[in-house]
Order: sequence, then structure tokens, then C-alpha cells
Amino acid sequence: MAKSICEVLGIKYPIIQGGMAWISDAKMAAAVSNAGGAGIISCGGRTTDYVRDEIRKAKTLTDKPFGVNIMLMAPNKDEILEVICEEKPAFVTLGAGNPVPFVEPLHKAGIKVIPVVPNVKLAKRLEQNNADAIVVEGMEAGGHIGVLTTMALMTQVIPEVNIPVVMAGGIADGRGIAAALLMGAAGVQMGTRFLVAEECPVHDNFKQKLIEAVDTDTIVTGQTIKSAVRGLKNKFSEEYQALEFSGKATKEELLKLATGTNKLAAVDGDMEKGMIQAGQSLTPLKKIEPMATIIESLVTEARATLAEAQHINL
Repeated sequence: MAKSICEVLGIKYPIIQGGMAWISDAKMAAAVSNAGGAGIISCGGRTTDYVRDEIRKAKTLTDKPFGVNIMLMAPNKDEILEVICEEKPAFVTLGAGNPVPFVEPLHKAGIKVIPVVPNVKLAKRLEQNNADAIVVEGMEAGGHIGVLTTMALMTQVIPEVNIPVVMAGGIADGRGIAAALLMGAAGVQMGTRFLVAEECPVHDNFKQKLIEAVDTDTIVTGQTIKSAVRGLKNKFSEEYQALEFSGKATKEELLKLATGTNKLAAVDGDMEKGMIQAGQSLTPLKKIEPMATIIESLVTEARATLAEAQHINL
């Protein structure tokens, strides 16, 4: 079995915080890292100055390892890469594009590389190109998603590579962490669960919406244009989905309609016109708590679940 992500990154618990655009900032990342996981600053939609400032701010808030997420669809991704190589966070995660060309320059800067991959083929390719680990994310996740479930990906990816595999998508409690570890994962990445942390900067309306949500409250938009995004049902997402399946809008029109809706929800708190990106596992989100409390409860539940599994007879 590949080594734990704890060994790769030098962290206490095998938990990485997902990089969520307009949400994952220095304060949130530092809170995760200080609690024993690995926090991540998101670059999605951000300027190079913002990225530099947030990395430097995080260094004043924690002496623990933290990372930065690069969205490879961003037009300024190469400039952001330069800033990251100069500022040297512990690691980088990359998604929404081809991560292979980024591995070598990041390694030359002494930064570990953990791409986000959706299938076996890309997982093998990243192993061949010396990625330090990979995040494999199932369609239960919030935000941009692929087509395979977390269980299907664990079943098929983990046995095929020898580098550490961090599982993501629908993992929101300690039992989910334990399940991933029992399947051979090196750790987990979690995003939605941390949205109700005190240190998370997402709008209070967003947090309350998550706390009130039930298990069937997510919806996927953009499936017909190969830009699938999971979020909560609201006026925008339901009308958008109806429009795209009606065939009355072009791909360009649909993409334009979606532009800016993530920020509208996360930053401005518009729960009707914004896209409230969140994963499928919603019922564990019951109240707003400090990040350290959330992570300690996750670890406690995971340990109890793993201990109980030792007594199961088959």
C-alpha cells in the first residue's frame, strides 16, 4: 500500500481541505493546517497579487504545511504558477485541465505536486510523470465533477497505482474517512464539510442554507455541455437545468448564464440567483463550529469506526 498523505506532507491527520473558488483563503487554510490537516488556498478567479498576498498571510498564521490550488482553466494560470514557485507553499493541487506540464517546474521550486484526477488513465499518467500523490474525486463532490462515483473510483484507481491516492467526493464524516482508508486510500480531501467552519469566509446565508439542507437537495447543472457542476437546488440551478435540457440555449449562452454565479452565492450571499456549490453529503452539516472542533470530531469518529471494523466477521 502506498504511504499515507501524512508522510508525504508532514501533517498529523490524513485530511486535505479542498480548494474552493472564492472561499478557500489564507485564514481558512491556516485553520485546517493548525488543526492537523492540510489547508489549501484557492486561486480560482483570483489575481496573481491576491495569490501572493494570501500565501504570505497564511505563513503568518501557521507554521504547518499548507497548499495552493491552481484551476488550469484560468487564463492567468502561468502567471499564478510563477508566483507559487517564488512563494513556495508546501504543495499544489491542480485540476480542470492537463496537470502534466506543471509537475516539473513545481518540483524544481521544491513544491510537492498533487493533481486532481477523474479516472484510471490520468492517474497512471501522473504516476509516470512523478506526481507526489493524486486526489481522485467522485461525482458526489460539490463544484465541477466527473462521471464516476467515489466508490467506483476507489475500487478501480487505488489498485492500479503505487503513489498515494487521496479520495474525495461525498466524504463528510469520520465513517467516510475510515471507509476510504480501509479501501487503501492514503487520505481524504473534504470541502463541503468545512464550509460551516467558523473560519470559513463563505457568506452566512450560504452556511445557513447548508445547515438546513437535506440529503436530496443537490442538483447537477451543465451536464449537456460537458461542464457539470453540483450545487444546491434553488431558483437559479433549477431554471438553468430546465433550460439546458430544453435545447433552447446554445453552449455559449449557457456558459455565459453561469458565469459569476459561484461568487454571487459564496461572496454576496444570494441564495436564489447564485450557484450554491456543495456536495451530496449534507446532513452531517448541523452547526457552525471552529475548524479544530470539526477536525477532531472527524478523527475521533474515524478511529472509532476503524476500531469497530476489527470486530467484523466475514
